[in-house]
Amino acid sequence: MGAFDECCDDCRCYSCRDFWWCVLCVAILAAVALIVVLVAAFGFVRHVSVTVDDASLTRLALVGAPATATALAYNLSVTLTVRNPNWAMGMANTKPLDAAYSFDGQQFDRLRLAGEGDKHPAGKTRVYRLASGSGGAPVSLGNAGVAEFHKENATGVFEVEVTVRGEVKYTARAAKCAIEATCPLKLQLAPPGQAPAAFVFQKVKCKLAKAEKNC
Repeated sequence: MGAFDECCDDCRCYSCRDFWWCVLCVAILAAVALIVVLVAAFGFVRHVSVTVDDASLTRLALVGAPATATALAYNLSVTLTVRNPNWAMGMANTKPLDAAYSFDGQQFDRLRLAGEGDKHPAGKTRVYRLASGSGGAPVSLGNAGVAEFHKENATGVFEVEVTVRGEVKYTARAAKCAIEATCPLKLQLAPPGQAPAAFVFQKVKCKLAKAEKNC
């Protein structure tokens, strides 16, 4: 083992008495390094991060019976970013990735961000710019939700929640991992004739639901 020890102590292979011990030494070191890299790359999953970088609301009004309005008229723009923080593992959607809008816990719209099979490369950030509106999006507010609307309407600041849901599979891993992120927004309604850009939006980091054991 003396030649092996000498090779491990001295990287200059020409100094080793036994060439094959030197080759073995280098092979062992290379194998250990490869194992370390593979474990670091594929042994642990870092879950996605979701943020709302910008949002603006230019219309939000009740439509329907005064006491139990059944629809919302709205114009809402949202910029969502989804980042894959894994440096070696890409991910592919095993279910579509959607964003849903809710007011007072009641969903009034849902938008498709990416379809099933869409791929998100390792280390990359995807930006989704959403602009949607409706003259009467169905929503079951009830009298409690109507009361909350009037309360927020009096201040001009509305609380709208964006929920991002999907399911992905990471490279070299068998498990399918659900994505569910909630993004609570406080949006200043722009008065008529006032540009939305006049209001400064504070970036929101969305809260991820607890990941499954293998994710």
